[in-house]
Amino acid sequence: MTLPTNPPPDAAAGAPLTHFDRQGQAHMVDVAAKAETHRSARAVGSIRMLPATLALVAGGTAKKGDVLGIARIAAIQAAKRTAELIPLCHPLPLTHVAVDFQIDAAASAVHISVQAETVGKTGVEMEALTAVQVGLLTVYDMCKAVDRGMTITDVRLLEKQGGKSGHWVADGRHCQDPTDSPADS
Repeated sequence: MTLPTNPPPDAAAGAPLTHFDRQGQAHMVDVAAKAETHRSARAVGSIRMLPATLALVAGGTAKKGDVLGIARIAAIQAAKRTAELIPLCHPLPLTHVAVDFQIDAAASAVHISVQAETVGKTGVEMEALTAVQVGLLTVYDMCKAVDRGMTITDVRLLEKQGGKSGHWVADGRHCQDPTDSPADS
């Protein structure tokens, strides 16, 4: 396999990807010069299932117990351990992780929303996204005995705040928070 000699471009921004050095080698981004700011990220996702499976989840009568309660704890644990799972992520001192579930009978789905926060030199997008995935995987694990056809879908970042890039919202709006300094990211 041939490694790239130049970092691959970031398709969205036209800038080089930050996890590659000038020789194209993967590396952990140096954040030492960045200022510590309050940073937050919100991610969401869904798991679709049979109506009978959703009834078990909603009623708290699944054979393995309180599906959403256990999935909430799993999501929080995942946020805290993201740097162990994603090779180039920085370990972050999380200050808050909130996990909310919504039962959607019309779609026969459970939706999850995770808000992760820190005061640090780098963002918490990966922590929020990892928490969403593990929360949904836990729902799958706890219900697979009755519904192996569940589908995890629509996992995405909805919003991030803090650092040099300011406030970003998934619909494409970018707005600079006046309290952020350009030296942050």
